[in-house]
Amino acid sequence: MPDNDYVAILDFGSQYTQLIARRTREASVFCEIHTPDVKPEELKKHRLKAVILSGGPASVYQRKAPSCDPKIFDLGVPVLGICYGMQLGAKLLGSKVAAAADREYGRTDLVTKGSDKLFRGVPHESQVWMSHGDKIEASTKEFEVLASTKNCSYAAVRHRKRAFYGVQFHPEVHHTPFGSQILKNFLYAICGCRGDWEMKSYVDNAIAEIRRTAGKDHVLCALSGGVDSGVVAALVHKAISSRLTCVFVDNGLLRKGEAKKVRDFFEKRIHVNLVCVDASAKFLKKLKGVSDPEEKRKIIGHVFIDVFHAAARPLKQVKFLAQGTLYPDVIESRSALGGPSAKIKTHHNVGGLPEKLGFKLIEPLRFLFKDEVRRIGRELGLSEELVKRQPFPGPGLAVRCPGPLTQERLDVLREADEIVCHEIEKVKLNEKLWQYFAVLLPVKSVGVMGDERTFQDTVSVRLVESLDGMTADWGRVPHDVLATISSRIVNEVKGVNRVVYDISSKPPSTIEWE
Repeated sequence: MPDNDYVAILDFGSQYTQLIARRTREASVFCEIHTPDVKPEELKKHRLKAVILSGGPASVYQRKAPSCDPKIFDLGVPVLGICYGMQLGAKLLGSKVAAAADREYGRTDLVTKGSDKLFRGVPHESQVWMSHGDKIEASTKEFEVLASTKNCSYAAVRHRKRAFYGVQFHPEVHHTPFGSQILKNFLYAICGCRGDWEMKSYVDNAIAEIRRTAGKDHVLCALSGGVDSGVVAALVHKAISSRLTCVFVDNGLLRKGEAKKVRDFFEKRIHVNLVCVDASAKFLKKLKGVSDPEEKRKIIGHVFIDVFHAAARPLKQVKFLAQGTLYPDVIESRSALGGPSAKIKTHHNVGGLPEKLGFKLIEPLRFLFKDEVRRIGRELGLSEELVKRQPFPGPGLAVRCPGPLTQERLDVLREADEIVCHEIEKVKLNEKLWQYFAVLLPVKSVGVMGDERTFQDTVSVRLVESLDGMTADWGRVPHDVLATISSRIVNEVKGVNRVVYDISSKPPSTIEWE
């Protein structure tokens, strides 16, 4: 755990909670997202500087509405409530909350009153993003009004006796142009944060922590070849050198030529001890006939455990397993943590692997977002070839091939995916896109090739823009590029006669199809 100024974010189910964390870290302040039932004494273990209560879809006056321990307000640090968090804070401090006569959704004009620190550097009139149907029924005896909108008198408030601030709008979204400034004002001018969260200090702390944890024992690293596990391998290798052994499992669900690239890069350039296991036949046998995406993930996780354990058995003095688990992995699997946010999908490296494998766990990236991991890679001097690699899911092509898996279908997908990657990288669109890949749909359609009727497979092209994978938008790329990709796939990949373009954002969709 980093020894930095610490901000605790309590998640009440908002789709924007991760954005609050991102904006906080962009302000060079370390933060973590907690479930609402976190104990105040748990937060006191850190160098706590502030608590932020997120928004959420519930109404505070509803039965079983999510809440938090009122002792949060006794921790001696400022608390900021955002949307639902503002209403909850007001309720816990004795005010009433009721349904608003006029609800506000979308862009709204905000007018500030006075010169409170929260709005330092923010124009008297500015645009904010509202998304609420309730309002607090307070009095100016309890709260000082800091800003209002046409339909919301208490758009921003400060409690007169407690260190509680509330904003009815969402400062974390880009639709609130001065939102980042407002959050920085809260963190620096009100909470006194020092801005000591930086990648270099994180790297130094992570290496020291790995050395302390591992002692004189050996560490295994589950290496996939992607950015996350690659950075973990480099961190652990820097910490304990030859006492690290990386295990790369070829599960038969990799991209074309992936296994060779991993071997060449990590053996010849990073110089780690690398054990390679070809278990593709075993994975495909277990996955035969399985269509349900969650079942696929579970099977892949279980088989991985078996294969990894077998590969690790001959190695002696190994007590620790290093994994490239990221913060979004933990968040998306958060139903296991009891949070109010719905589980999106199970991540194969979150939850239970150490117990089943018999190793203690080392996860130096568990508190980081993807772009922060890339920055660590650069701090470690890793090549841009590795640092810029697009994310690849742990279950591999299994989640890009809806329906039952066969060797034939996977081979078709590999060929189509290679074309997508080649064409995107040829015109350097990979510098703009977060991910770019092909999906083989379980859909056949009628086509015409060489004046003959065909009834063949459909490939979907998925190109997305994102900062951290938590939210994403479909890529606006030149039509000529899409035309080239489509033409090449139909002409070069046997068995495909139709290509479609996925224009879904996240949310409501996820980046991967399964």
